[in-house]
Amino acid sequence: MTEEEQIEEMMGRVRKLELKARRLVRESFSGEYLSSFRGQGLDFDDFREYQHGDEVRFIDWNVTARMNEPFVRKFREERELSVIMAVDVSGSADFGSNHLSKRELSAEIAAVLGFSALQNGDQVGLLVFAGEPILFVPPGKGTRHLLRLIREILMARPEKQGTSIDEACTFLIRSLRRKALVFMISDFHADSLDKPLGKLARKHETVALRVNDPLEEELPKVGRVVMIDPETGHETLVNTSNPNLRMAYKKLMKRQAEGAESVFKKHGIDTAVLSTHRDTLPALHVLLKRRGRRRK
Repeated sequence: MTEEEQIEEMMGRVRKLELKARRLVRESFSGEYLSSFRGQGLDFDDFREYQHGDEVRFIDWNVTARMNEPFVRKFREERELSVIMAVDVSGSADFGSNHLSKRELSAEIAAVLGFSALQNGDQVGLLVFAGEPILFVPPGKGTRHLLRLIREILMARPEKQGTSIDEACTFLIRSLRRKALVFMISDFHADSLDKPLGKLARKHETVALRVNDPLEEELPKVGRVVMIDPETGHETLVNTSNPNLRMAYKKLMKRQAEGAESVFKKHGIDTAVLSTHRDTLPALHVLLKRRGRRRK
């Protein structure tokens, strides 16, 4: 396939994602997004006369002096958010045993959340990372801007195929001056999660969206196969007909998933598990409803 054909195929995938994401947002998603995520501060609105019970710290002494009676400043909640999609495109992201790879699933999630954010007046930015940060696009608005973000997720080709959540979190902490909402989209197959995610969650509102594939949870019984680690290139011959091996693998992956979940819980990070073989909307709905109830 020529480079032009690859670009045309990629743009076709982006257009399909746009249509699907817009439909999902229109039909069932943006209302829950609006109730779950709000702005991070207050904007001055107007003055009004002081009433019993008002906080003294909101009295405006200049206006009070002019009017000869106490006036307080009124504020309204700042609605606009800066939303950052931090998307893992490491070697393992290109794995998928169904019709979607984890990278394609991540792009779909980013598209749905991105269109929801734009519809509610928020800005959307992107960090693409693998073994190191690859590309950062500052928050912006508009359909063309969001489509560029989706295209970057699908097209990124990292030199370092590993996964460094630590590097991604450090980059965001240093780069984002204002408190933001960060969606960390990854399989979280990384050694260091606790400290970097803890630091990120203390500075920015953080949501962990863990993408996985069913074959990562349980090996099928298909005899002897060569397994290749996509992030290190290491090859291992395994006999999947061995029930003890399949059980050990299943337990290992379960411990890895439970370890990630315990880190999220420890730092108050909301999370959802999204799989390449299931519709992602139900899990996202549960996440947003849970956040909405907590805010109320």
